Amino acid sequence: MSELTPYLCVRDARRAIEWYAAALDAEVVLEPIVMDDGRVGHVELAVGGARWMMSDEFDSAGVAAPDPGRGAAVSLHLTVADVDAVCARVVAAGVVLDRGPEDSPPAGRVAVFRDPFGHRWFLNQVAG
Repeated sequence: MSELTPYLCVRDARRAIEWYAAALDAEVVLEPIVMDDGRVGHVELAVGGARWMMSDEFDSAGVAAPDPGRGAAVSLHLTVADVDAVCARVVAAGVVLDRGPEDSPPAGRVAVFRDPFGHRWFLNQVAG
């Protein structure tokens, strides 16, 4: 079986871990690996089993966070049980929603936002 796991780069991984935990109810499933210079070289988070990896920027490896002055090249699609509840936490964490929450048949209830680290998220609550 194949699996595709996003690997995000952010400008401040410690702050990102805290933000994702508060706004998305993310759990750290692999504790941060901290490099000699103090940057987070690797950490893994999950929301309800949906997992992603993350690190700080590393110029030497060609790993950079998104440019906030540009549009997002990738959207992360996250299925959640309650889009409205997640949106409330995201807004409480200081983010303005780009779209929704709204019903969008046949997809279900959806919302879109860009997190403080430049990553675009598409939330989906499957109609049921």
